[in-house]
Amino acid sequence: MQQRLTPATAGLLALAPLLWAGNAVVGRLMAGQVPPMTLNFLRWALASVLLVPATRWLLRADSPLWPHWRRFAVLGLLGVGCYNALQYLALKTSTPLNVTLVAASMPAWMIGMGAVFFGQRVSLRQLAGAALSIGGVLVVLSRGDWNVLLQVRLVPGDFFVLLATAAWAVYSWLLVRPGAPPEIRADWAAFLMAQMVFGLAWSGLFAAGEWLAAPQQIAWGWRVAAALAYIAIGPAILAYRSWGLGVQRVGPTIAGFFSNLTPLFAAMLSAAFLGELPHLYHGVAFALIIGGIVVSSRGDPRQ
Repeated sequence: MQQRLTPATAGLLALAPLLWAGNAVVGRLMAGQVPPMTLNFLRWALASVLLVPATRWLLRADSPLWPHWRRFAVLGLLGVGCYNALQYLALKTSTPLNVTLVAASMPAWMIGMGAVFFGQRVSLRQLAGAALSIGGVLVVLSRGDWNVLLQVRLVPGDFFVLLATAAWAVYSWLLVRPGAPPEIRADWAAFLMAQMVFGLAWSGLFAAGEWLAAPQQIAWGWRVAAALAYIAIGPAILAYRSWGLGVQRVGPTIAGFFSNLTPLFAAMLSAAFLGELPHLYHGVAFALIIGGIVVSSRGDPRQ
């Protein structure tokens, strides 16, 4: 049963975009040092090792995971195998501005996927919230100058982000569908590990194809090690846990609006690394995004 948006749930849904914003920064820094598909595989391999001590029972032959392998194979493909691999791949060929612009379509994807494939009603509040939220993203990306948006040119990497966004929208809707074994659903580590078991296989397959397609190399060093530690613990384990719990509480549609906090957080992190002070348009963008969340979450939470 979905609930109304509370401060605690809002905090969970805001934590994931913050960690994912850091993931985008790290992914950009790792471009040229670790191949994108390989980076995704190493990320989830390390995350799975960290979760094994708490989820050994899930890997036994009599585990309730195996009768439901199809469900978790699909979740693993979309959320683990595809989403971040496509983002890392996009960061090699596309600019951060283009990547974030395309990813800003997440609320629209959430609403559209829910309406077309999952029988969800779309309310006027949700449409208004989507417009406000996306408007806030455009403000921060344009730095308050709309002429910047007119100079945007799409490249092949933007297509990868579009695929990643669509995959994440379907993944989020599948999270709330019934059918998962209660003992797995009730244990957040087991629920994430169930997806990682198959997602790791998918990402390993993609990484193998990457190495077979062309010669690759990894520039091992402390920077790569630190990057892997961050993306495995933060954006993988902590972000997926907080996002999954938030989606279960309020549903994918409302949760989707929080994804637009990612480019705002990314802009703030970039400003911090570059030593730039916040500008007025940052405040305007923040107000629009939060306004979209508030507007979309009012009324019947099932809508």
